Amino acid sequence: MSEKNTPQTAEKFKSKIGGQALIEGIMMLGPNKGAMACRLPDGTIDLEVWDENNGKNAPWYKKTPLVRGCWSFVSSLVRGYKYMMKSADKQITEEDKNEMGETVMDVIMAIGSIVGVIIAIALFMFLPRILVGFIGAVKEQRIIRSVLEGLVKIALFVGYMAATSLMKDIRRQFMYHGAEHKTIACHEAELPLTVENVRRQTRFHKRCGTSFIFIVLIVGIFVSCFIPFTETWQRIATSLILLPLVVGISYEFIRLAGNNDNTFTRVLSAPGLAMQRITTREPDDSMIEIAIAALTPCIPEDKTEDKW
Repeated sequence: MSEKNTPQTAEKFKSKIGGQALIEGIMMLGPNKGAMACRLPDGTIDLEVWDENNGKNAPWYKKTPLVRGCWSFVSSLVRGYKYMMKSADKQITEEDKNEMGETVMDVIMAIGSIVGVIIAIALFMFLPRILVGFIGAVKEQRIIRSVLEGLVKIALFVGYMAATSLMKDIRRQFMYHGAEHKTIACHEAELPLTVENVRRQTRFHKRCGTSFIFIVLIVGIFVSCFIPFTETWQRIATSLILLPLVVGISYEFIRLAGNNDNTFTRVLSAPGLAMQRITTREPDDSMIEIAIAALTPCIPEDKTEDKW
């Protein structure tokens, strides 16, 4: 069923619970609990649950404006890597592990992740500034140069995501991403978490990481306008130094967009929601089952703790 024809139910509250698509699985984080559910090669669901502290008694760095954005960004990267590797490990049978050796496989996955981070930094942080730096006519035009650098970053990001979405494994991960969004939407509509109810929800969500990345790119353009340097290496170094500020501001914008529905927040959310047409796909029922399994333990008994 297409998104246009999918019946949807009204959101009744905005939940704090967020998630991440993994390899054949989903991780969810709530105020007091986190959970990871994966579909194992034998078809069963593997569930891990752990304690979290994101509620009323969360430490100051999770609640202080600007600081909380930097903390959330870094912790999401670290946690995302950890559980992505764990979900990948669960797809490897004991026979394969014995043949290759667990240490060898751990090294291979670690090297692959490091290489991926290096490529991402080079592609989205360095390359746009280097390319625009070759345009002599705008080299001294701070604002025009910053806008062009930002547009190149956005173009590279959209192109990269569109290209990777053609890969079979990535498409499946994007389907799990859609299942994650639909299940959270079902929870926010205060409907029972059943496959049928989740299936009817939208796969687009304003508080998604994809929307956050787009806001980071847009905020980065404005911040770059204040960088006085014209040498490419100076602009790269300064943008790295200013990255925590850009991330902190972007996080406050995503909170604003998540808490309000007006013309400004709709415009702010529009690029990220449009991008989710690439980064989310309609899931099958088995993926929705995984999302429900991951979300259920994260719902707090005290509903007031689940207010975004």
